[in-house]
Amino acid sequence: MRKKTALIHGGTGVDKATGAVTPPIYQTSTYKQEKIGQLKDGYEYSRTANPTRTSIERLIADLEGGVRGFAFGSGMAAIHAVFNLLQSGDHIVMTDDVYGGTFRLMQRVLPKFNIEVTFVDTTDLAATEAAIQDNTKMLYVETPTNPLLKVTDIEAIAAITRRHDLKLVVDNTFATPYLQQPIALGADIVLHSATKYIGGHSDVVAGLVVVNDDTLGEELHFIQNSTGGILGPQDSFLLVRGLRTLGIRMEAIEETAHELVSFLQAQDVVSNIFYPGLASHPGHAIQQKQATGFGGMISFDVGSAANAEKLVEASHFFTLAESLGAVESLISVPARMTHASIPAERRAELGITDGLVRISVGLEDAEDLKEDLTHAFSLLEKVSEKTV
Repeated sequence: MRKKTALIHGGTGVDKATGAVTPPIYQTSTYKQEKIGQLKDGYEYSRTANPTRTSIERLIADLEGGVRGFAFGSGMAAIHAVFNLLQSGDHIVMTDDVYGGTFRLMQRVLPKFNIEVTFVDTTDLAATEAAIQDNTKMLYVETPTNPLLKVTDIEAIAAITRRHDLKLVVDNTFATPYLQQPIALGADIVLHSATKYIGGHSDVVAGLVVVNDDTLGEELHFIQNSTGGILGPQDSFLLVRGLRTLGIRMEAIEETAHELVSFLQAQDVVSNIFYPGLASHPGHAIQQKQATGFGGMISFDVGSAANAEKLVEASHFFTLAESLGAVESLISVPARMTHASIPAERRAELGITDGLVRISVGLEDAEDLKEDLTHAFSLLEKVSEKTV
């Protein structure tokens, strides 16, 4: 099946019990056993498995080209479950420009369990390989990254992990399975904050994981069942619904994103633009090679915290909010919102300035979005140095 068809017909398909074309919401905690241990279709208790959750887990596995999928109560729950594959004393090499919640988990929670991390620019293959230690067990990549839209060569990184017998984990949230399929490029595990593009409507919080072999699948299912951070049936239903329109949403979003990038390039108040679709972007060629699109996330610098604050407060169609990937366009200031948990000196090292603004392009008319930004930009002071 081609991608758009797989979004509609992948996974469990039509409900076998009723013929319903939409997976029913099985709002049940337990299941009748005719005899002790005799289960109908393997269902005994909804923490272990639920038919509605199965529908999204099988669908995301199909879309990512993996063998098994898992649905969790949030993106962070999914990430934490993956790290539970590790043992005390293990070491992770991780992309330096990661979501603030991932950074917080690595710095404040996992050290309690004697799990170490080294942050490295994974676009630099030599530096990435040099960061591997004797106790390294996992290499974790975000690509494109949040919020600077760095692009890592997944295939090249996978070659490194194979040489060192490591598990490669790729956060595919920004690209989505519609644009990028890391398992086909050599990843062992792919994860998503499904709250974002997969749900797509700002009405669900969820996380998804896909693995590339049955052994990993058994290990992760044991962790999911043991720790219990599962996704409920109603939220599972919403994710299936959201995925069915992912293709047309991503195509429309990216079309508008390209228009907005061209618009931003002409603005005196914008000093730098981060978008893989720009030919000048360092990762442009890699993104072209490993994905079928550039997505709908754009970051740009307006020179100061004061300008950033004025911009987000003056915007009308860009809603000031956490999150991304929804039908409505969202705007945020990473240094004060999504990445506020990262210390200021670390943000400065990475290039997450106080004037950096991140937008998640939605499905509004592009002209309305440009007019909205034009008004907001008119209130800002011009930047002294322009690099775009």
